Amino acid sequence: MKMILIKKTNILQLLSLILVLSSCNQKNKEGILSDNELPKDTLPHMEPPTKKLPKLTAQYINSKRNAIEHFYNKNWPNNSMNGSFLVAKNGQIIFEKYEGMANFRDERPITATTPLHLASVTKIITASAVLKLIDAKKISLDQKVNTILPNFPFPEVTVKMLLNHRSGMRNYAYFTDKKDGVWDRHDILSNKDIVNLMATKDIGLESRTGTRFAYCNTNYAVLALIIEKTTGLSYKKAMERMIFKPLGMNHTYVFDYEKDKDTAVTSYKGNKVEIGKDYLDAIYGDKNIYSTPRDLLKFDMARSNPGFLSPKLLKLVYTPFSNEHKGQKNYGLGIRMINWETGQNFYFHNGWWHGNTSSYITLPKEQLTIIALSNKFTTKTYQVKKLAPLFGDYPFKLSKDEKEE
Repeated sequence: MKMILIKKTNILQLLSLILVLSSCNQKNKEGILSDNELPKDTLPHMEPPTKKLPKLTAQYINSKRNAIEHFYNKNWPNNSMNGSFLVAKNGQIIFEKYEGMANFRDERPITATTPLHLASVTKIITASAVLKLIDAKKISLDQKVNTILPNFPFPEVTVKMLLNHRSGMRNYAYFTDKKDGVWDRHDILSNKDIVNLMATKDIGLESRTGTRFAYCNTNYAVLALIIEKTTGLSYKKAMERMIFKPLGMNHTYVFDYEKDKDTAVTSYKGNKVEIGKDYLDAIYGDKNIYSTPRDLLKFDMARSNPGFLSPKLLKLVYTPFSNEHKGQKNYGLGIRMINWETGQNFYFHNGWWHGNTSSYITLPKEQLTIIALSNKFTTKTYQVKKLAPLFGDYPFKLSKDEKEE
């Protein structure tokens, strides 16, 4: 009987050891966990707003809707937009439109649930995740990047400099495009490849760190790696856990090159010629989130929530860091802005990748959200800023045709 008890004890101990080793092996060589869920309390996450904003009157909605519809019809006559468009105030949709094809070959239409490529509007979502990690003291704003990513080659660059584009790094799309052996463009480039190339191929800085603003996609590709290192999750899984799932963004996802390249919404030139994928299409953080205007409205409302960040950090988000010389156009922590001498401020981010163009406008003062997305190249996506004067004192001008008579 004693021998049997001893054997059972040994078996239990062996099983416990196997479980411990299995748990330890959930991380891959880069320290990224598998898809097994972490305990819910280990990651900071965005939350839907708890305070309800005043309900808009039917009269107010109708008056604004008519003006927006007139603007829309003048800019995209004969159903020519091929994309998604939404205007909302106080979280309430005043106007939305979905037109054209996600894929012209199989005539798959764009609807309210069709995720379109956000291009650089992705940056504001990446920045939001990083800011939540900073607020939770998982990392710090002024922390040197090489203390998080040991092989990062530029010792003076901080997390803050990545967020506000003052790192001085070169754009990965340029230094990997050279025909000097830096990268074989037949191979798909990854975020880790970018850092490894900068560390091993003598990829110098474009300008001295911290001396000037220079918009650069490399900054946000590196921020995605910081999210992975800090959370122990892939960027895709971290964004799901921290932002998409908590906010109910059910039609938003991070593009996975191998899994999604044949099923994601197709990108087109202005003449409907399809634009294929290339070696840069696997990079994430600076781009490669697909979403819908309704999901982005949920995201925008959560960012407008007083509990999004601590007051001190939130103030820095909307502080201009790009004004070496006094000017109106500036960049904060993950967001573009126009600052007029009148004290009025306009906050936004545009995007362009292949044939995808995007515009995200967030005006906290008016609780206004404007979103335009298109998968067929057009610069008209960026003209939606002209709608801001319908809601506040902004010096954008509608043309005579765009004004409602």
